[in-house]
Amino acid sequence: MRIAGVVAALAVWAGAGAVQAQTVAVHAAHLVDVASGKVTDDPTVVIVDGRISAVGKTGAVQVPADAKTVDLPGVTLLPGLIDMHVHLTSSPLFGGYNSLLFTDSFWAVIGTKHAKDTLEAGFTTVRNVGSEFYDDVGLRQAIDAGFIEGPRIVTATYAIGATGGHCDSTFFPPSMDQKSPAVIDSPDAGRQMVRQLHKYGAQVIKICATGGVFSHGDTPGAQQLTLEEMKAIVDEAHMTGLKVAAHAHGASGIRDAILAGVDTIEHASLVDDEGIKLAVQKGAYFGMDIYNTDYTQAEGAKNGVLEENLKKDRDIGEIQRQNFRKALKAGVKMIYSTDAGVYPHGDNAKQFAVMVRYGATPLQAIQSATVTAAEALGQPNDVGQVKVGAFGDLVGVTGDPLADVTVLEHPVFVMKGGETVKAP
Repeated sequence: MRIAGVVAALAVWAGAGAVQAQTVAVHAAHLVDVASGKVTDDPTVVIVDGRISAVGKTGAVQVPADAKTVDLPGVTLLPGLIDMHVHLTSSPLFGGYNSLLFTDSFWAVIGTKHAKDTLEAGFTTVRNVGSEFYDDVGLRQAIDAGFIEGPRIVTATYAIGATGGHCDSTFFPPSMDQKSPAVIDSPDAGRQMVRQLHKYGAQVIKICATGGVFSHGDTPGAQQLTLEEMKAIVDEAHMTGLKVAAHAHGASGIRDAILAGVDTIEHASLVDDEGIKLAVQKGAYFGMDIYNTDYTQAEGAKNGVLEENLKKDRDIGEIQRQNFRKALKAGVKMIYSTDAGVYPHGDNAKQFAVMVRYGATPLQAIQSATVTAAEALGQPNDVGQVKVGAFGDLVGVTGDPLADVTVLEHPVFVMKGGETVKAP
């Protein structure tokens, strides 16, 4: 009884911090239907209690008498953007061993700034695929309760990896006895870890199927989890209702992750033709972070990133971009995954231009961060489109994003759940 009373009191206290939504009518010059690419001129979007209740051409939409009006002349509206691969409690400014200058709680604190920067950049929903100490769960709870500003966060907590693998702690000698709490080395251990992470707030499961770029002592292409381990993790996660994202650079790890039923393949840098074919057949999504190499090669050494890691980044950067072109042409479903935290938060939209440079149409690039991402999240009715029933999440730009995606790098208007975050 005492515990129940405390929980009830905490719920009331948390709710007191939440901002109460109002009825809002947003008028703009244009509205992009991201599903079809069609543009509506002179649109009105009505939002009641945080969700869209009506959308259409101004004059054809009934606006409640008590609605607050937001007029955006010269602005083109799109749904709030979605980044499917971020690390809000990480910073690119402290690479290599420089992160050891700070206490553990430092990362949760700077995560509050990163969340605000991300939201103001027009990304109203993100998937945080990897965070220590369950910091991403606390960040999500603080945002949802209205204490800080930030996007809607789908939390993964710790990423599951093998002993000595990319998602283990590999930078220290045996005397320091460093080990990730989410290391597993058998199918049964994988199942148990899914249950544990879900217990403490995981809303998606992240696994490290192969080596990585910014880990120590491994190679990106090397497979690190067996097919049996990945199958056990995926089966357990899906039984619980959770989707699975796999960090996978190497071809064999990508193939086994898809065969295991993983929902989204992150990075996919060294994918081969068989992996591309499997992704199309099985309906797996690729989230290929093809922008961040520009930043890491320009700024990484200054930030303390080790030459070992910069070399791995150089070696696979262009290969990944060419494989993005190949996979997109083959019909693989692409989601917008940037690995924010490897580059500065708030610069998320810089990847749109790189996607277009490597073969995507502007609409395809936009769809990867809206309707396709929403499908991959399993939330097509909540986010990713401006339609009745969806959250009132909007981003506004000046210029035509269907002709020039770089306008998305400088949004002039951002709204989340009917609340204005940024306005001209």
